[in-house]
Amino acid sequence: MQIAKLMKHRWEEEPISGIGRGYDGTFAIFFYGCTMRCVYCQNSKISQRRGEYAPEKINYTPEELSDEIIKVQSENVASISFITAALYVDQVAETIKLAKKKGLTLPIVYNSSGYETVSQIKKLDGLIDIYLPDFKYFDNELGKKYSGVPNYTDVAKLCIAEMHRQITSIHRDEPALIVRHLVLPANTENSKSVIKYLYDTYGDDIYISIMSQYTPMPQNEGINAFPELLRRVTRREYEKVVDFAIKIGVKNAYIQEGDVAEESFIPDF
Repeated sequence: MQIAKLMKHRWEEEPISGIGRGYDGTFAIFFYGCTMRCVYCQNSKISQRRGEYAPEKINYTPEELSDEIIKVQSENVASISFITAALYVDQVAETIKLAKKKGLTLPIVYNSSGYETVSQIKKLDGLIDIYLPDFKYFDNELGKKYSGVPNYTDVAKLCIAEMHRQITSIHRDEPALIVRHLVLPANTENSKSVIKYLYDTYGDDIYISIMSQYTPMPQNEGINAFPELLRRVTRREYEKVVDFAIKIGVKNAYIQEGDVAEESFIPDF
């Protein structure tokens, strides 16, 4: 497995970070590579192997990574987060099993772009406590336009459905499936369609995290072809999406307040 960074990460939803419950964040494992090519990606240095960043150690075996996980279990972290690990699902499953044999008791979070096959997600059945997928676009054409994939919406629907199937057998006080949606500039109708689909399909079984933190990344290759992506989301755009969610009855949601569209919130790769 190629890993770009291991770090405590405080900027996640509360059930994951534990901030407010006395924890010091999640232990985040950032993997190299991604199944998508989003022109606005905040982590493009690792997701698309751009830039010159290179950690001291890149390649980890499941045995080595499970040891790292066990080390941090005593360091006041609330959970273990595997972030964009789609290219390494088999090794991730093995890592989790090894860590549990070594005494891991912390919740496992699988943070995903949503662009993964059902067969990949099935390999994690019974191993994940909290699924954290994105649902970026309700229109396949937007996926093709901004992320270079032809069928994002169709794939994400199936991916999230499998995650939901798995978490329905998990009885926990905290949410086990949190679907993230990043509001993009000039794309509020897309956001409304995503939220409506999720609520119509899953109701209160899931939480929806409506994110306002879009940060323009003008240095990313290809983004200049989309002038609308070279600015932040306006307060009014974000409020329209949140108001729509409230109007249709969404109760289980996370929203972001204040100015979170800052590069200081992006891990330093």
